[in-house]
Amino acid sequence: MGKKRVAVVVGGSVAGLACAHAVAGAGWDVVVLEKAAAPAPAAGGGGTGAGLGLDAQSMETLARWIPGWGLDAATLPLAVDLNRATDSVTKAARTLARDDGFNFRAAHWGDLHRRLHEALPPAATVLWGHQFLSFEEAPGDAGGVVATARVLRTGETVHVPGDLLVAADGSTSSIRRRLLPDLKLRYAGYCAWRGVFDFAGKESSDTMVGIRRAYPELGNCLYFDLAYKTHAVLYELPRSRLNWLWYINGPEPELTGSSVTMEATGAMVARMRDEAERVWCPELARLVRETAAPFVNVIYDADPPPPRRAWAGGRAVVLVGDAAHPTTPHGLRSTNMSVADARALGRCLARWGAGSGPTPAGRALAEYEAARRPVVAAQVLHARRLGRIKQGLPVDGEAEGFDARTATAEGALELRQRTMPFFGGVPTAEDGSL
Repeated sequence: MGKKRVAVVVGGSVAGLACAHAVAGAGWDVVVLEKAAAPAPAAGGGGTGAGLGLDAQSMETLARWIPGWGLDAATLPLAVDLNRATDSVTKAARTLARDDGFNFRAAHWGDLHRRLHEALPPAATVLWGHQFLSFEEAPGDAGGVVATARVLRTGETVHVPGDLLVAADGSTSSIRRRLLPDLKLRYAGYCAWRGVFDFAGKESSDTMVGIRRAYPELGNCLYFDLAYKTHAVLYELPRSRLNWLWYINGPEPELTGSSVTMEATGAMVARMRDEAERVWCPELARLVRETAAPFVNVIYDADPPPPRRAWAGGRAVVLVGDAAHPTTPHGLRSTNMSVADARALGRCLARWGAGSGPTPAGRALAEYEAARRPVVAAQVLHARRLGRIKQGLPVDGEAEGFDARTATAEGALELRQRTMPFFGGVPTAEDGSL
């Protein structure tokens, strides 16, 4: 028996680890290159990241990859999608649109990442502290790829050969810039302040009593509060945490490095907290003020590439997740699209074979791309539109944007998450549509 095929995955975030599970499940060996020195610690103990929402299809897929992935232990329900208008003068809130059939689950990024890593099969290895530098495809019919990385602890340069390179290196992907140099990130026109409030041992505090009074369905509801040309998001996470976001329109900040996350200065945080008291109800403003270490995400997406510009750069390289289709967060799509990408890629590779000897890898990647591109293109553009509506920015050539202060119930229906294309589920191999 010949040697198993090897996939080199660049990026060990949720998208990269999801690909490791899926591709290993297709019969390949997998090597993941990740510049972080170690996996995410348990949230609540210096945990990394913030909250995310998982759709039913992602939960089903994750249950296959993570033994014992328990709904009750690892996630909380987001059964209700609730959009409300906030009057910044009176601080009163009124319902704009409510959906009691939302059926998502809330998780912490660090929890999901840690569980994905701990459940990796023996065929998958993560090389922590390895910063990807470049890759070269092998010439000739044999195919293959060699990735070059720097070991951050020693400064050593290493070369990692494989039969396939999977680019899961995020929205600022260096591999995408090489394959699709004309595909540029597009600044959405606003940034998001984010924070996770840990209320362990504080359930009876004035802050928590107040926030549960103002948001009585926390633990079961995804709240969107819309004020004039801004909106905030609030939902509960497992293990006594509240996740909040606040989107603020403004010019594009100047970023350094490859991350779209900005460290906030003390002065920035102070101004943001003062502004929260002006815009939001006292209970939310107090929660924001008492949240430790809030941070800023600069919001980007990218126009879907034209059909002739492929994610698959030849037979040996393919883009997945935010590397393939950067998106704004308004449809809770980023993690869910990454999981769906990984599932589809694994299925296509399994269909075309994993053993040694010739295999039409190019056909597998073409099949993967044909299945995923129409879905993610529609979802990226819809998330863009939804974000602009909630931020009061013009859409469809209109002179004025959506104004929550005067919106009618009928006019607010498009605020619901279920307006997202493929809200009920994306095509899969199991239903015969992949």
